[in-house]
Amino acid sequence: MEWDTPIEFAPVILMFKDPDRVFSIRTAMGAANALIREFPCDDGEEFLLAIKLCLDVVKGTADPEQLRAAIIRAAEEAGVTAIAVLH
Repeated sequence: MEWDTPIEFAPVILMFKDPDRVFSIRTAMGAANALIREFPCDDGEEFLLAIKLCLDVVKGTADPEQLRAAIIRAAEEAGVTAIAVLH
């Protein structure tokens, strides 16, 4: 399992209440860091699913697009603005 493996997906921009806290997420490692370090809550069902999917993507047992969708749902659950960027 390699966290540094660049398994990328179309970016999701997270905007928190503090205007200086804006994050662009496009990898499993970036998602894990944002979820663990930045999210205002860590016990929601969507949050926990997103954390699990970070590991699953790195292990190769989940698709990066599943993680991207989970990040968006976790943001909605936590009241964080998520902007889904399309390529």
